Amino acid sequence: MAVLTIKNLAKTFGVGTAKASRVLDDISFEVRGGTFVSIVGPSGCGKSTLLNIISGVEEHTSGDISLTSDSGGPARMGYVFQDPRLLPWRSVMRNMMYVQDDQSEATKARARKYLDMVGLAKNADFFPGQLSGGMQQRVGIARAFAVEPDLLLMDEPFSHLDAITARGLRAQLQDIWAQSKKTVVFVTHDVVEAVELSDRIIVLQPGGKIYEDISIDLPRPRRQTDPTVATLQAEVLGRLEAMKAISRTPEAVA
Repeated sequence: MAVLTIKNLAKTFGVGTAKASRVLDDISFEVRGGTFVSIVGPSGCGKSTLLNIISGVEEHTSGDISLTSDSGGPARMGYVFQDPRLLPWRSVMRNMMYVQDDQSEATKARARKYLDMVGLAKNADFFPGQLSGGMQQRVGIARAFAVEPDLLLMDEPFSHLDAITARGLRAQLQDIWAQSKKTVVFVTHDVVEAVELSDRIIVLQPGGKIYEDISIDLPRPRRQTDPTVATLQAEVLGRLEAMKAISRTPEAVA
């Protein structure tokens, strides 16, 4: 598990130019081990940029960010992308093993365990082209968990899938997370998804500031059809609508 600490983080693209654009502004929060945190907000509010900074793909302009394991040492990261990013010339199992530091039997057994958890153990010798889009994304999720990350980053992993497939994958993700208790930072534009999956939802507003940090205290597993889940989803959606209304006022624009 991991401890992620972000203090006064800011990101400006095009620093020193006439087209400079600040996409994150004074972001501060902490995520500790075994927590599932979703980052939500409208398009352009900096969700994916924040995830890229956490992963090290993007540099931040100012502020501080640190990621350590619970023991205080370096933390290991896993990443699930919007697209599965499987190598088409490698079998499912060889894609699983491609990201591993060693090729030992113990590592292969761990890869098979996570494939089994997403229901694809019998497809280990298939190639990506033989799998549906949903099955490929399940391989991507299994692969990320199989590296045994302290922190798992997920960037809208279900956004390209149909509603029925996405719902099934959310249920599987809940089951895997319940067993592994990894620290997860999950970016999504879907509030329904965030409430179903998360312990905590961080809402970003236009301009890249934190609008609200919402705790989700509902028993697991959660299903979209559960009335208590649906009620909370409606409440959080209402808060986002209020945020959008504020951002459209002349004072907010000024």
